[in-house]
Amino acid sequence: MRAVLLTLLTLFSCQTLGEVQEFKLDNGLKVLVKEDHRAPVAVAMVWYNVGSADEPGGITGVSHALEHLMFKGTKKFPLGVFSKTIADLGGQENAFTNTDYTTYFEKIAASQLEVSFELEADRMQGLLFEPTEFAKEMKVIQEERRLRTDDNPQALTFERFLAAAHLASPYHHPVIGWMSDLRQMQVADASAWYHQYYAPNNATLVVVGDVDVGKIRNLAQHYFGHLKPQPKKIRKLQKEPPYLGKKQIQVYAPAQVPAIMMGYTVPTANTVVKEENLEPYTLELIAGLLDAGDSSRFNDRLVHGQRIASSLAVQYSLYSRYQTQFTIYGTPAQSHNIEELKKGILAEIERLKADRVNDVELSRIKTQVIAQKTFEQDSIFSQAMELGLLETLGLGWKTADRYTTKINSITPEQIQTVVQRYFKENNLTEALLIPSDAAVQSGEKA
Repeated sequence: MRAVLLTLLTLFSCQTLGEVQEFKLDNGLKVLVKEDHRAPVAVAMVWYNVGSADEPGGITGVSHALEHLMFKGTKKFPLGVFSKTIADLGGQENAFTNTDYTTYFEKIAASQLEVSFELEADRMQGLLFEPTEFAKEMKVIQEERRLRTDDNPQALTFERFLAAAHLASPYHHPVIGWMSDLRQMQVADASAWYHQYYAPNNATLVVVGDVDVGKIRNLAQHYFGHLKPQPKKIRKLQKEPPYLGKKQIQVYAPAQVPAIMMGYTVPTANTVVKEENLEPYTLELIAGLLDAGDSSRFNDRLVHGQRIASSLAVQYSLYSRYQTQFTIYGTPAQSHNIEELKKGILAEIERLKADRVNDVELSRIKTQVIAQKTFEQDSIFSQAMELGLLETLGLGWKTADRYTTKINSITPEQIQTVVQRYFKENNLTEALLIPSDAAVQSGEKA
């Protein structure tokens, strides 16, 4: 079966996907184009190199707030016109904000791509900041925070977990922002953020689909070429201080079931000094060993075997600007408690430290991980996502071409070494979600 899957992956990689073409306009706008002629559609994405990790205290959430405001209109395309224009053409548009970037995209017929360029270029530097609309949108964002975080025990626990886990890196505050900052945010805060970061030399335009590179170059120059660059803000290295002991927090909230969240501070592809350092890719495989399908160790032993876990999940972000958390989230089965679940999780980690992974299991996980990455390329949206993400983080889009080679080169000894190095008790942050009908809260109610 593995041989068949590897053959399919090889055949897929040889299909009619064009090579990535890269160029830069005089104003600094980077443009990446990948031709994919399997359907007469295209995806256009504008990636701004700014996210919540760039926000100072007092205006947390401003990146996400600006994402909302970007749909509030310009002089040329007033309120509501942007979305209506794309919808009338049968397309889709949306945006998302992350810790490291803010991204806007359109899925549209390839023949209508010029409309997308015109709209995005216009709002890159022509956005209106009307105080009444700003005030309305801030109320919407506050309600979004209530629904998605404050009234969601699991999300609330994750937010508090990150705040405790990250001492120095700017991942300690939520993307949506703290409620107190949202309540005091002014239109001038959003306007200043926009004028500082929304510029062609701080953005990457990614286009994937049934397009011609030469035509894209002409369209990019026509619509974006006249925009003014801005002085770029230099980011300084932010690294976590040495860990000195386990951090523990408790969250009392009206949850249906208790839960535990455990995280270890680990490197990412951005934070290792040398490219040949394979620790981040090793962590990617460790995540797969623990939580990649029914045959993973957590599912096989803790969910289905011992039946002490109702659910278990692992989260690790290979591509992040700063050090991140290797996070394990779980809920105990009805007849078991948090302490039993925690003991089971730690036992599996100790097994990885003590015993080298056998070649059969490692080969299976490598195949699964590589297959997932490869089959993502069947979507032009996923292709654009990968290109934009890698370029915006400063890794460069060619990093994707080295993924399979790096994953395949990892040995059982490297997995054991990485687990022993990072999965230590004094590098652990632990958050417990404790169900409570009358949740213990301090300070002002959200």
